Amino acid sequence: MIDRTTTTDPDFDAREALRLLGPDPENWVPDRPGIDHNVTIIGGSGSGSTFVFALRRAGIGRVTGIDAADDEAHAGVWLTRARMKTLRTPKNLPGPELGIPELSFQAWYEARHGAAAYAQIDHIGRVAWAEYLSWYRQFLGIQVRYRTKLVRIEPDAGFFRLHLEVDGVPQVETTRKIIFANGVAGTGGPYIPPVLADLPRTLYAHTADAIDFEALRGKTVAVLGAAASAFDAAGVALESGAKAVHLFVRRSELASLSLLRVRDYPGAYDNYPQLPDAVRWFQAWRFHQAGTAPPPNSIKRAIAFPNFHIHLSAPWKSARKMGDRIAIQVNDDVSEFDFAIAGTGYFVDPTKRPELADFAQHIALWRDRYEPPEDLRDDNLGMHPYLGSAHEYQEKVPGTAPYLKDIHVFNPAGLVSFGLPVGDIPSIRRDVPAIVSCISHDLFFEDWAHHEARITGDIAPEFENSLYAPAVWKQPSGAATR
Repeated sequence: MIDRTTTTDPDFDAREALRLLGPDPENWVPDRPGIDHNVTIIGGSGSGSTFVFALRRAGIGRVTGIDAADDEAHAGVWLTRARMKTLRTPKNLPGPELGIPELSFQAWYEARHGAAAYAQIDHIGRVAWAEYLSWYRQFLGIQVRYRTKLVRIEPDAGFFRLHLEVDGVPQVETTRKIIFANGVAGTGGPYIPPVLADLPRTLYAHTADAIDFEALRGKTVAVLGAAASAFDAAGVALESGAKAVHLFVRRSELASLSLLRVRDYPGAYDNYPQLPDAVRWFQAWRFHQAGTAPPPNSIKRAIAFPNFHIHLSAPWKSARKMGDRIAIQVNDDVSEFDFAIAGTGYFVDPTKRPELADFAQHIALWRDRYEPPEDLRDDNLGMHPYLGSAHEYQEKVPGTAPYLKDIHVFNPAGLVSFGLPVGDIPSIRRDVPAIVSCISHDLFFEDWAHHEARITGDIAPEFENSLYAPAVWKQPSGAATR
């Protein structure tokens, strides 16, 4: 064994933790003819990688993770559309390490930069987080199949046919379980306000898009929205040399209440999914009404530039092409801009996802299961899927689509059901084990006949009677024992 005080290997502690944890359990799930995978994970970034590791530690084999991105650098958001300088969550939240401290971000960071350096950072840097996730995958040997796009899910008896495009070539694979770990747009897509509908895409972008910020140098830019992504896009545009950036807010002031923080103690966090529907709906409605507060550091990043301007109580009435520019009417004023960025978030609607087209009409939504009071109505929240305790889809009408229980949703569509932006770091500790436990349960009992035979079958003895025969007491002939 290597002495920790003499090694220069930054992964020494992590290797020791895995050694002491012991080898991964062998795959206990019996093969089924014609089935390629027990579990297929859609999405290969942080959450998808965490599921691969968690399922492996549960002894569930034949697990595959796929991602449509070209490679690791383009998977997920951290090196693509995420533009914040630091993560928005506290640095000490449990994450992909799944209870093994030596696999945590803190352990990884301190092994490379020292404990003092970790103590000095307020929040985890975005690029540092991407580097950590890359290390996590490589260190744990997690394989992600990139350039593999899910096109359609076709239910069959006891499994799904996955219609894929692998390097652009159609391919069909089969799987028993599906986990969607595919990020903010996973059960819907970027929300494009109707006011932008008539503009050519050359004149505007959504924050979900790959934006050429260098092309905005010397340009006047309008940003619609006031949450984190809007401020981050404004900050990057300003840092890239935009002539001016104007950010437009519907409200009379910026949202500043981080309502999710009041429920991040263990009691509320652990028991939230068991709350009555009326309570969960009210909490989601309250969060929606308050708006998403941008982090103070995102605001400071933008307001550091004198050519940044915030317009309050400024909803857009219209936006039209005027020559090579955009004419935007706000209240009674019309202003011209070279480019617009919509930082307007994402919508949730399973019927808009092509891969779900075969059965989206059978998925139970919150509007199907709960009728809120008139003053708490919210059509957007009503479109969120009404998920089971392990994030599984449920049937709108019982008996019409029993296979829906085999699809688990680990993305923000779980907000109303679980009270958090599911898929982000805060949701990992509670929800990944719950999903893995449910999958383990289902796979075990679906093959109960096999396991019953296995656990009640004949087994070879550990030793022969001859092992202890010399020590067996035999009453001496004619002698009494004392």
